[in-house]
Amino acid sequence: MAMRDRTSVPRRCVIGGAVLALTVATGCGGGGTEDGAADTSCERASGKVTLQYWSWVPGMQQAVDAWNSDHPDIQVKLRTTPAGNAGTYQNLSNALKADKAPDLGQIEYDSLASFRLKNGLRDIAECPGVTGAEPEFADWTWSQVDFGADGEDGVWAIPQDTGPMALFYRKDVFDRLGLKAPTTWQEYEADARVLRKAGKYITHFSQTDPNWFTGLLWQNEATLFERDGDTWKVTVDRPESRQVADYWQRLIDDKLVATDLQGFSPALYKAWNSGEVVTWVSAAWGYSTIRDNAKSTAGKWAVAPMPQWREGEQRAGNWGGSTTAVLAGSEHPAEAAEFALWLNTDAEALEILNREGGLYPAAKAGLDLPALAEPVDFYGGQKVFDVFARASAHVDTDFTWGPTMTDTYRYLSDGTAEATGGRTTLGEVLKRTGEQSADSLREQSLDVTGG
Repeated sequence: MAMRDRTSVPRRCVIGGAVLALTVATGCGGGGTEDGAADTSCERASGKVTLQYWSWVPGMQQAVDAWNSDHPDIQVKLRTTPAGNAGTYQNLSNALKADKAPDLGQIEYDSLASFRLKNGLRDIAECPGVTGAEPEFADWTWSQVDFGADGEDGVWAIPQDTGPMALFYRKDVFDRLGLKAPTTWQEYEADARVLRKAGKYITHFSQTDPNWFTGLLWQNEATLFERDGDTWKVTVDRPESRQVADYWQRLIDDKLVATDLQGFSPALYKAWNSGEVVTWVSAAWGYSTIRDNAKSTAGKWAVAPMPQWREGEQRAGNWGGSTTAVLAGSEHPAEAAEFALWLNTDAEALEILNREGGLYPAAKAGLDLPALAEPVDFYGGQKVFDVFARASAHVDTDFTWGPTMTDTYRYLSDGTAEATGGRTTLGEVLKRTGEQSADSLREQSLDVTGG
């Protein structure tokens, strides 16, 4: 299964365009030589090597074990970390400043440019096998790791997965209340009111998942940034975004969503298990999050397309999708790049990461995994990845990331906490986040309009 036209998209998309302007502002990044130039050499070590790798993918240790078994001279030590914005990115930033960063780190597409901007990534274009691997990945994902510059600007990570979004819902609860999977957001709100009368919340609204909210904006074609040459336009506060914000603000005001549950928390998992919270608009990888943390509900969940803003449409958002990046300061970039390539192209590794972590592969070969076509017992025997295949075909690949997304996400997260606490509204959060994001870009000496 492939995103619509993703294997033939000629555009230089998403964060790709972002960093063409960053080379002037930051140099080439990713380490340097005595004269200050970027160090792009990639020589293999003469002896045994041990690599440090940070990732939050469930089951990643199994993939690492498989690698270590077959590569005695290149051993990988895994550190399991929180999801990116839940702690890993801040920890990586701190480690980079202290020259104690791991060799490899899991970094989502939307945050690559931020790490590039702070010189936190290693250019691996000269590492064996890297540039030749481009045809093995969906075009749009590779354009995000070479920043859309046809390789002229280097290669800064290896694509891992994508995050097309759909609706996970408790089919047993919906059936008992005479509800069907909502096809529009209007139906979703109506269902929320029925569910609330039954003592349940249709979903939670997390303060700590700004990239989830961004996925909702993405579905409504509400890109946060636009770029014209070397000039950035901040478009966080736009009509399409306001439509999404006003909708969810109404659900918050009417107490139809749980606002005291954070994403990926024990409290949320308890609410799933008890049936207090009965849907989650999430990405393909979310199937393992529910499976592993709401085990008592096996067989009761199903997956449906995202509700639509206009009846009959089939738009989907994207939440996440990661890369395996070699970080600045790694003493073994060749071996790190070799592991990153294996992890995201090897048939055994792809199978493990899909089975254990629910990853929807960026590698073209991974889209033919038998597991993606099989019924899933936890979801009542539904072939859930069929839903995500259709969602993939309707994700707008022209969505544009800004070069300081970690800042933008922080502003969104802080504002969301205030909105769910009743101290402001999501509409005001968009306005303020746009202004703050524009200031963040100006602080990096980038040309900015809007905000």
